[in-house]
Amino acid sequence: MKTKIILFALVLSGLNFNGFAQKVAERIAEKKYEQYAYINAIKTYERIAKKGYKSVEMFKKLGNSYYFNAELEQAGKWYDELFSMTQDVDAEYYYRYAQTLKASGKYAKAGEMLLKFSEKSGEDSRAKLFNSNRNYLYEIKTNSGRFKIQDALINTKYSEYGGAFYENKLVFTSARDTGFLFQRKHKWSNQYFTKLYAAAITSDSTLGTPIKFANKIRIPFHEASPIFTKDGQTMYFTQNNYLKGKKGKKAKKITLFKIYKAKLIDKEWNNVEELPFDSDNYSVAHPALSPDEKTLYFASDMPGTKGQSDIFKCKIDDNGNYGIPENLGTKINTAGRESFPFVSEENELYFASDGHPGLGGLDIFVSQIAKDGTFKKVNNIGETANSSKDDFGFLINSQSRRGFLTSNREGGKGSDDIYQFLETKNLRCNQELAGIVTDLESGIILPNTKVSLFNDKIKLLTTFLSDKNGRYNFEVECDTDYYIRAEKAEYNTFEKRITIPNETGKTEIPIQLEKTIKEVKNGDDLAKIFGIKIIYFDLDKSNIREDAALELEKILDVLLENPTIKINIRSHTDSRASFEYNDGLSNKRAKATLGWLVKNGVETTRLTAKGFGERELVNKCTDNVTCTEEEHQANRRSEFIIYGL
Repeated sequence: MKTKIILFALVLSGLNFNGFAQKVAERIAEKKYEQYAYINAIKTYERIAKKGYKSVEMFKKLGNSYYFNAELEQAGKWYDELFSMTQDVDAEYYYRYAQTLKASGKYAKAGEMLLKFSEKSGEDSRAKLFNSNRNYLYEIKTNSGRFKIQDALINTKYSEYGGAFYENKLVFTSARDTGFLFQRKHKWSNQYFTKLYAAAITSDSTLGTPIKFANKIRIPFHEASPIFTKDGQTMYFTQNNYLKGKKGKKAKKITLFKIYKAKLIDKEWNNVEELPFDSDNYSVAHPALSPDEKTLYFASDMPGTKGQSDIFKCKIDDNGNYGIPENLGTKINTAGRESFPFVSEENELYFASDGHPGLGGLDIFVSQIAKDGTFKKVNNIGETANSSKDDFGFLINSQSRRGFLTSNREGGKGSDDIYQFLETKNLRCNQELAGIVTDLESGIILPNTKVSLFNDKIKLLTTFLSDKNGRYNFEVECDTDYYIRAEKAEYNTFEKRITIPNETGKTEIPIQLEKTIKEVKNGDDLAKIFGIKIIYFDLDKSNIREDAALELEKILDVLLENPTIKINIRSHTDSRASFEYNDGLSNKRAKATLGWLVKNGVETTRLTAKGFGERELVNKCTDNVTCTEEEHQANRRSEFIIYGL
């Protein structure tokens, strides 16, 4: 039967006590010209859309242009058009559409879109939980085999657990019989109430003979889980609600746990005082300090707890005042128990949990604390550190990679035993997301571009301005999905979903931004600017089809908005059919295109048209050469070459 301190309990002899052993089931060729014209592509798309023309890509661009500028209702208008045309779009569009629907108060339909987003992406909380639970044993196996563990040689048939480094000693908790004349036992477990003991750490990391520690802070009941400041002058520890001979109780005579602070005065621990967030109505226990000693971590079931016990933190200012306790959130805490926090010199939070997927009972987990105070991926540290029993109370020397943990695994001497270990391989996976931002057409670097990093729920994490070399970089978690977004004046917003691999390294994602304001000059092809490959005609026909009219509307809009531009319409065919036939057909189609533009308001003096048949093929696909349909299609193209500005 265990006697390690927990935050919930049985009421016996006016004391609240429990053991961690009790299981809870249930974790994105420069040239100079004198004249230029500027074309706003988005406005062109919007004007032709208002004429009734429809295109999936056009509606995507229109929706995105408003979405990225936080004009959600306007974005929703174009996403409405997009989804009325097709449901076969990337999962991101379902998410964006749902957000715009919420902005319009259409919560029911937004819920439908989010459900479909979940089905397509598998990235909502339910899908992530299912996937992580399904693979957790494999992940634990991957993390296993990194510790050499052996008995710490200080264990008895009673409970020994937890600990802290102090000077060259391990200060730990024990329920051992130390030979007092009058010994108080817990009536439920028939074990002695826990006290603090110290054992010297030898050069080979074994432990010497334990002796009693800090006699002046002793009370008739439980004391445990110490932590010390680096100067060795302050100790935080857990104790039953008992101070200056007076026992504190909540309703029903339950005595809970509090964190106390003591000072080292004349080589004795004195001036014991409770911390300001202690209470008679809930427990706080298991203190831990950040490397800079400006943050105190602890476990509690105080109001705001998400499970049975959670890990909290509070700030400590330069005057020693304590801030308001803050729950570490759902990245760390679950509906189960989280306790025994420890923060290494490498700013890693280790803790015990039965809520995250594990091997059974309490397992030890670790999460890297980022520079902004957020927590990276939670990892089970694997076997042999963890077992099918309770494993907790982890602490490590970051230089020697040696440390101690507690377990009630098979083969021990008592209910809880302390084990020493050597970590032979670091679990930490370090990843950097980086790249260079350039202009899509010219390839020139784009400094001072705003690059933003979002999590898989499109929540903004951080932003970065590309440096003078156009470079950006973020620290990211391994095996995690992100969205990356780049924004710069006069350029279309770029967004991409990225999966970071589960291995240490750097993920390079170059970003190429396309100009919103198109700069054109003599010799440029308007078809390339708008992605027009073909003005489609029916077989052996030269009349303008409806889908061809949609493409021509883009050219028409440019010509009407820029009355000085003159263009040469050029029509090409592939090599199939005779040379003479292709010449004639391409001529008819070029002239039909010219006629359509004139009919819709462009002066004839601004246009020339000529068919080139198969005279200017762009690849090898001449007569008697076998080519794919895609290769032939590359030759069947339309060009709108600017020859006057």
